[in-house]
Amino acid sequence: MSDTRSSPPATTPRNPEGDGPADTGARWPLPEEAFWSEAADPHGVAPGERTEPVPAVPADRRDERPEPKKEPEPPKQRKRDPYLDNVKFVLIALVPTGHALVPTLGADSARALYIFIYTFHMPAFVLISGYLSRNFWNSNAKTNKLVDTFVVPYVIVEVGYALLRTALGQKWSLTIIDPAWLNWYLLALLFWRLSTPVWKRMKYPVPVAIAIYLFAGFSQISGDFSMDRFFGLMPFFVIGLVLQPEHFELLNRRWIKIVSVFTILAGAAVAIYIAPNAPLGPFYYKNSYQDLDLSWYMGLGLRVGLLVCALALSFAVLALVPRTETWFTDLGTRTLYCYLLHGVPVLIAKEMGWLEFPWLHGPLGVLAISSTCFALAIVLCLPETRKIFKWVLEPRLTWLYRRPSRS
Repeated sequence: MSDTRSSPPATTPRNPEGDGPADTGARWPLPEEAFWSEAADPHGVAPGERTEPVPAVPADRRDERPEPKKEPEPPKQRKRDPYLDNVKFVLIALVPTGHALVPTLGADSARALYIFIYTFHMPAFVLISGYLSRNFWNSNAKTNKLVDTFVVPYVIVEVGYALLRTALGQKWSLTIIDPAWLNWYLLALLFWRLSTPVWKRMKYPVPVAIAIYLFAGFSQISGDFSMDRFFGLMPFFVIGLVLQPEHFELLNRRWIKIVSVFTILAGAAVAIYIAPNAPLGPFYYKNSYQDLDLSWYMGLGLRVGLLVCALALSFAVLALVPRTETWFTDLGTRTLYCYLLHGVPVLIAKEMGWLEFPWLHGPLGVLAISSTCFALAIVLCLPETRKIFKWVLEPRLTWLYRRPSRS
């Protein structure tokens, strides 16, 4: 042990190029490194062990008690926007309803509600997904979610539904590149988010996206990797990317809310009017003009009309959703679980014939199916549901990624 009396006084290292202290190499973890550990630096040194150089104390002030150093306040966590969570739950509650109505589409009432829902519910959901993807590439944690919450759950859900269909008596079929039923959204959202940097560098991303959407109708695009839906719903994602918070504030005006009520009523009336004869293909936003037996100019007109109607209904719904916290705000934070899991009870109900009862093919049946699916959406968005299925749908694969390098 060295004799402290003979040790030289502590001094602050000087920077040879200036008057400030020298760079000692001590650095705090970068913000994104908190993803790897909340208690310690990812490189193995606890934050408390990293200290600043101690300056020399003059002899005439050595008896004074130093002032305690104030600890830095912890960074405030960004609070979730209750409005967006409200929107997400309202939209996700329509998804199981639409899927459960399929066996009853022979009834005009069920067909009208189906057309009304499919005109806007997925376009609006894609639009919100685009809005929430604006800063997706700004952190490593979110980039890792491309695998954690898209690729891995996609494969697991594909295998799970293949096993369920086989258990219900269907032939075994599993094609990973061709998403089955509701799983198309995971792949489409994955590719939309991968394309985000390209859209953000464009001067006019929305007109370009609309042009691609219109011209995609000339080609019979395969459903492999959800490419048909990727192009068919592309404008809504790009519009969401360019939206800003002030745009949503514009929807909060009273006169816009009044117009939105009439817009939704008009949309419902049109759906009821066209339900007996309207084909359903256009409302899936994926079929080519040839598949719809339309000429090129009729196809372009149809796609333009659908785009306008979908945007009008989407913004009408967004204007009427409550802005403050509600009883379903917390449910809107777990919409992924409702989307991926609702297919299990719906598929079982279809295969077991529970949706074939004659009384379900009419207005009373539409009401019964809608209310049941709404209750199902609530159950699947509960925290208990997430607790049970989180290891499948939100796996923590931190071991799969490299730690951020020190700069």
